[in-house]
Amino acid sequence: MMQKTFAAGLALLLLAACGQKVEEKKAGPPPALITVTQVGSGEFEVVEETLGTLEVLADPKVGAEVPGRVVQVLARTGQRVKKGELLAVIDAGDTTLANRADEADSRRLEALATQQDRLLERQQALVAKGFLSKNAGEDIAAQRTAVNEQLAAARARAENSRRAMGKTRVTSPLDGIVEVQIVAPGDYVKVGDPMFQLVAPHKLRAHLPFPEHAATRLKPGQAVSMTSPLAPGKVFESRIHEIRPGIVEGSRTLDVLADIDNREGLLRGGGTVNATVRIAAKATALTVPEQSVVLRPAGKVVYVIAEVDGQKRAQQKVVKAGAKRGGRVEILEGLAGGETVALDGAGFLTNNALVGIKEPAKPGGKGGAPRDPAATSKVPEGTQRAGADATAQKPEVAAKPEAK
Repeated sequence: MMQKTFAAGLALLLLAACGQKVEEKKAGPPPALITVTQVGSGEFEVVEETLGTLEVLADPKVGAEVPGRVVQVLARTGQRVKKGELLAVIDAGDTTLANRADEADSRRLEALATQQDRLLERQQALVAKGFLSKNAGEDIAAQRTAVNEQLAAARARAENSRRAMGKTRVTSPLDGIVEVQIVAPGDYVKVGDPMFQLVAPHKLRAHLPFPEHAATRLKPGQAVSMTSPLAPGKVFESRIHEIRPGIVEGSRTLDVLADIDNREGLLRGGGTVNATVRIAAKATALTVPEQSVVLRPAGKVVYVIAEVDGQKRAQQKVVKAGAKRGGRVEILEGLAGGETVALDGAGFLTNNALVGIKEPAKPGGKGGAPRDPAATSKVPEGTQRAGADATAQKPEVAAKPEAK
């Protein structure tokens, strides 16, 4: 009898275990937890963005125009200078002596020219009276012309040496900053030797590399907005000045040029700028966050959350994506607007997957949303009920002495 009872109990236990396994198998995988957002509709700018570099338009090297020894340097590296301001002085001794010699030669030839004029007048008078042949008169006229030409050359040399005397004072050709001081007092310089490297930062040019596919969308005159780490929070507005005709080797990009007014001196040559070229603006466009668009074998898809048989499921919609702007993507085809789409966790979904929606993290508290004491202590319903029943049915144990 006891063996039959034990066998019946064992059979009941096996049936209960099998039933529990069947129920667990029927339950299936838990829903994927995601956050959702709405498909937005409104104004949307189609833009092209890139990272460019700045170039100074005017950065001349000031060189020596006359040979000589540098006797004085008045400009130092980093100093701001005005146009015409004295930068350095070269010893003018040699040029002064050369000018004196040229001036003396000019005066000598002036005296010869005056003498030739008087001689020519006398010779012409004698030719008119018949006392001198016509050929002799022509010779005197030719000599007078030669002396006059020599005088003109001497005057030009004298003028050139006078100008050379002025070039011993090296001045700035523009308003700018001394980037490099190359010479020092005592250096001997020849004609063409660099003395200073200047830079005029009030006008810069941005070189903006854009991919080849943007060539048909860019044209001179389009508005460009630029920001730079050198001037946080400031936006520099400009327009496309020029698009170079060729493609840059290595990077395979277009070189787009835009000028920047830098009279405030906030930017520097060689710095970087984040540039945005406005291609077009749409009054109404459908947009979703970038993380909502997932790449699948069917193409770019968005998961729309719909109610199916009382359960929330993710339905795959193939879309045609357009331009990106501010973390959002324009949807050209595939959505009608107003749908609820998956946001965080969209990349882990499949078509018709069961989903559970969780609240997005709030920036206020630690770890997102405020902690709910009831929520944090929540356990599965069945477990909670079983635990409560067990607690209710547990008999109180009192430490009573056993009666003997």
